[in-house]
Order: sequence, then structure tokens, then C-alpha cells
Amino acid sequence: MKLMAGNSNLPLASAIADYLEISLTKANVRRFADEEIFVEILENVRGEDVFVLQSTSYPANDNLMELLIMIDALKRASAKRITAVLPYFGYARQDRKPGPRTPISAKLVANLITVAGADRVLSVDLHAGQIQGFFDIPTDNLYGAPVMSADIHTRFPDKQWMVVSPDVGGVVRARALAKRLDNAPLAIVDKRRERPGESEVMNIIGQVEGRFCILIDDIVDSAGTLCNAAAALKAAGAEDVVAYCTHGVLSGGAVARVDGSALAELVITDSIGNHAVIADSKKIRHLTIAPLLAEAVRRIADESSVSSLFD
Repeated sequence: MKLMAGNSNLPLASAIADYLEISLTKANVRRFADEEIFVEILENVRGEDVFVLQSTSYPANDNLMELLIMIDALKRASAKRITAVLPYFGYARQDRKPGPRTPISAKLVANLITVAGADRVLSVDLHAGQIQGFFDIPTDNLYGAPVMSADIHTRFPDKQWMVVSPDVGGVVRARALAKRLDNAPLAIVDKRRERPGESEVMNIIGQVEGRFCILIDDIVDSAGTLCNAAAALKAAGAEDVVAYCTHGVLSGGAVARVDGSALAELVITDSIGNHAVIADSKKIRHLTIAPLLAEAVRRIADESSVSSLFD
């Protein structure tokens, strides 16, 4: 196999390559003066099984175009199979029409990746399960729960766990983590969103008093929902509140908001290469998913089971 990386998350790509004991495919991915993207593959990839790693995070459009052009370059270089490895799939939150005359951008991006020449897609914790059906090519959706549960068992073994979903839509994700935490009890934060980007906590469903609460979500963007939920849980008598989120988008003043919140800690994975953004944070910690992605890549290359990773 060959592993090729764009510029969105080189540290994660290097960690995956180290795990697989291979070198990253040499490529020149640069910009012209007018910011047009140019890709030149500096190795022979004819007949190769190539995995292209690129998170379509900020700047989302630049990283997406990099991915599409890399796939096109590989296709024209006669690669046998091209797998788009998207640790974070941008535009995933636009997976339906929330109102009239609005796009379903996740489907559009899926079409772009397919038409560019990808043969399959590998991603982590897609925002909505139905996005797998937006692709007309095989799509594997990995879960961060095993990595998170192992970290919780290691760092907080003596606590009375309570897994908390920050909204009703995340109950399935929270239940999956609770099952891995020795069937820990579950609570739900019932909130009402008045306008995009703002949330107001209304009620806590479940007995959280005296419990060590673990908030679980797939994406943390502005962090408003998590911080409001943490404040409500502490007010309801929770012993402490930590949050585990797969994708740390952390836009705007999110880092400062987390540092000033009731959260004891926010744990995010390295699916997005934003290490500089959180470097000075006292409460945000990275958890690597490189071994998880590397093992999935190995199994796809070997034509063996990927789902057995989560048994």
C-alpha cells in the first residue's frame, strides 16, 4: 500500500505511517500565486493501493480542493485503488434540508469525492449515519468510543461514571460509550436552541447528583452547548464534569470559553490538526486516533474485516 497526505493534518499522517512502518508517499502540494492548488506525485503509483489522508477542516474549502486534486492526480497516474481517508468529514452538519431553498451540502461533497475518482472512503464518527448512504462507493465509518473508553478507564478508574448526552440527538452515541464503560448510567441534557450557534439548557433528564459526568459528542465547534451543559450538570449536583469529543473544530472563542467553563477537562482526538490552537489551553487535551486509523487502513489493504475492530 501507499499512504499520501495533504497539508491539513501532517502530524496524524506521519503517526499513521510510523504505525504501519511505511513512508509517506512523496508529493508536492503547493499553491500558485493566485492560490490555485497544484499537486505533483513524486513516486510511481501505477497499480498501487493508495490511501489519501486529508481532513476537510478549516480552511475547509482549501482542504477539500486539495483532496479532490490529489485524487485526480492519483487516478491519472493509474493507481489501482484510491481510498479517501477523512478523519474529519467537513460539511457533515449540512446533511438535510432544515428549511426551504437550502442545500444538502454533505451529499454534494460526497458526489465531488466520488466523481474525482475515489474508490472508497474511510472516516471517523460521521455526524450522521445516513451520510454513508450519500456515497455511491464503499464507505467505512470508524468510531472513537473504544479510544475514549480506554482513556476513561485509565484516568478515572475509581469514579462513579455517568455518561451524558448534550442533546437528544446524541443519545445513541452516548449509549454506545456507556456500554463500553461497564454499562454506566445515562443522562440527557434537554436544551432549546433559540438561534444557530447559541443554546440554552432547559432540563437534566437523569439523576446526576454525586456522579462523575462524562459528556460525549462528535463535534465541538463554538463549545457553547458543552459549556452550558457542564454548568447545568454542576448546578444539579454533579461531582465533576469532563467532555470527550471526536472532532475539535473549536472556532472563534471556543478555547477561551472552555478554559473559563465548569468543565474540568475537554478531551478531543487529533482528527483535526489544530495543535497550535489549543497549545496554551489549561483544560483541552489531545487523544490520538492514529492506531485506530492505521489498523483500519491495514485491514482494508489486506481485504480483512474492519468492523471486528469494534467487537
